[in-house]
Amino acid sequence: MNADIRVTDDPAQAAAELLASAGGHVAITGGSTPRLAYERAAELREDWSGVDFWFTDERCVPPDHEHSNFGMAERALLSRAEGATVHRMRGELGHEDGATAYENELGEFGPDALDLILLGVGPDAHICSLFPGDDALGERERLVVGVETPGMAPLVSRITLTLPVVNASRQVVFLVTGEDKAEAAARVFAARPDPRAPGSLVEGDVIALLDPAAAARL
Repeated sequence: MNADIRVTDDPAQAAAELLASAGGHVAITGGSTPRLAYERAAELREDWSGVDFWFTDERCVPPDHEHSNFGMAERALLSRAEGATVHRMRGELGHEDGATAYENELGEFGPDALDLILLGVGPDAHICSLFPGDDALGERERLVVGVETPGMAPLVSRITLTLPVVNASRQVVFLVTGEDKAEAAARVFAARPDPRAPGSLVEGDVIALLDPAAAARL
């Protein structure tokens, strides 16, 4: 991967600034570090008119469930993002019907609709809900698919964007923090593309925001 790697003591702030300056179609992800970035982005910008928010993936739970990516993003940012349009993955429909519904919604704008996508990296180097060894990682035709059994906890079914959609985004921003992500970061950013490290398969205009702990093995 040919990424613009930026090591900073406060990568969440750097991500917040990129989000606050974004326009068009923006896909956001789940996780504790993104939550901080979303809270700060909400403070940086009040009027989000012209922004369509999408999701990289979602657990198949209701939107008010503690494991819902939407629920977290709603509390941190979306409820304060005046003027924005939000496209929620309906996890409560289940992984198959939820994926079909989201694929139809995204398909109205085209497979290359995303202007910016924010990604995290799991300890196993997964992105979205594209886990090593899962059939979803090899999908090249569909925009959105269901994942019946994810590769890590919580072990609930998921809905996820596919790799072609990620790679068609005009800009990809990784946000990776913590010592426990150092090995995964090395596999993603400092090694050859490898399906055993799904993040390493991302292509295009990539910015990687890491703290020193996550960047320790680069």
